[in-house]
Amino acid sequence: MKLVVVSAGLSVPSSTRLLADRLAAETEAKAQARADVEVEVVELRDLAVEIAHNFTNGFPGRKLAAALDAVAGADGLIVVTPVFSASCSGLFKSFFDVLDQDALTGKPVLIAATGGSARHSLVLEHALRPLFAYLRAVVVPTAVYAASEDWGAEGLPERVERAAGELAALMTGLSAARPAAPAAQAKAEAGGFEVIPFAEQLAALRPAG
Repeated sequence: MKLVVVSAGLSVPSSTRLLADRLAAETEAKAQARADVEVEVVELRDLAVEIAHNFTNGFPGRKLAAALDAVAGADGLIVVTPVFSASCSGLFKSFFDVLDQDALTGKPVLIAATGGSARHSLVLEHALRPLFAYLRAVVVPTAVYAASEDWGAEGLPERVERAAGELAALMTGLSAARPAAPAAQAKAEAGGFEVIPFAEQLAALRPAG
């Protein structure tokens, strides 16, 4: 099983890559119990020139082609971008612009972003989630945003763990990733006791005949 991580961080080291690595490690740990996981990281910083050339000549370079193939062949995807001008970075968006539009259909994707202020956290919902919904990916419910003050603080590790668990469940096909049947869900919510619908209870009280 292959997990591909797309990081759009520009500096070395970068908080974007750090968040990507934490998400990848947590996802791998949670999925490892069901299947062997191969992790591949795509650093968009190294592909910037080839991405630009792809726009002008219509053909991906060797490294870009390999990255696009890796994303298309992944069983799950983690994508992380820094926030620029209240949106994802241009490099991040450009990479997915040159990706085949059908490459992510039905593919589980975990979206994440980093920024200098918590005020930019909504970029996940107004920029990233619509982008991957358009590409027909299956975006996990929990998105992860890390502002400068989040590193070393409470909350971020829990969000990373929850999002990674959701991605691992989708990748491995765990039943937890699928809605429970109504009867099973009602029983679970009642602490293991079987819940009889009220209409059935009334019907049982009616006189026979």
